[in-house]
Amino acid sequence: MDEHGRFSHPLRIADLGAQGPTAFLLEPDARTRASIAAELGIPALRKLRFAGEIRPLGKSDWHLTATLGATAVQDCVVSLQPVTTRIDEPVQRTYLANPPEVPEADEIEMPDDDTVEALPAVLDLGAVMIEALALALPDYPHAEGVTPVSASFTEPGAAPMSYEDAKPFAGLAALRDKLGKPDA
Repeated sequence: MDEHGRFSHPLRIADLGAQGPTAFLLEPDARTRASIAAELGIPALRKLRFAGEIRPLGKSDWHLTATLGATAVQDCVVSLQPVTTRIDEPVQRTYLANPPEVPEADEIEMPDDDTVEALPAVLDLGAVMIEALALALPDYPHAEGVTPVSASFTEPGAAPMSYEDAKPFAGLAALRDKLGKPDA
């Protein structure tokens, strides 16, 4: 655990062998899984395993390849019943000693490769595992047999907007049809 009570497994990059891969295996115990589940806002983590290796990439960069395995329990977004999800995800990260500069602006484009990060002095494998788990969890888990809720809100006497109405070119298609012009 780190100073904030979160699961941590620090790995000093300077201590790694530059000639070959360094294997790792993280399998947090029940108490630690409960702490991680609480941090992620889910009821439970029945299993959690993060196994892989970090290997040198050139003279000063590193590449992490791993597999994340977990059995997570989340609440159904409709009924709040427990939903168990099995997660088996590959995880890759590339750590560069000299990453590309990120321009400072109000809005920037996301890079094509979101697995590239700046090389830290100490790589926290626990943080990488928890981040990968958070990204792999279903956003809207549904219990089996539960139908998604559909709601429409509008002022009295007006027709509610449908999904088709919200499409970006729905208005243009309606205008084209109204004008009676054939498709090009």
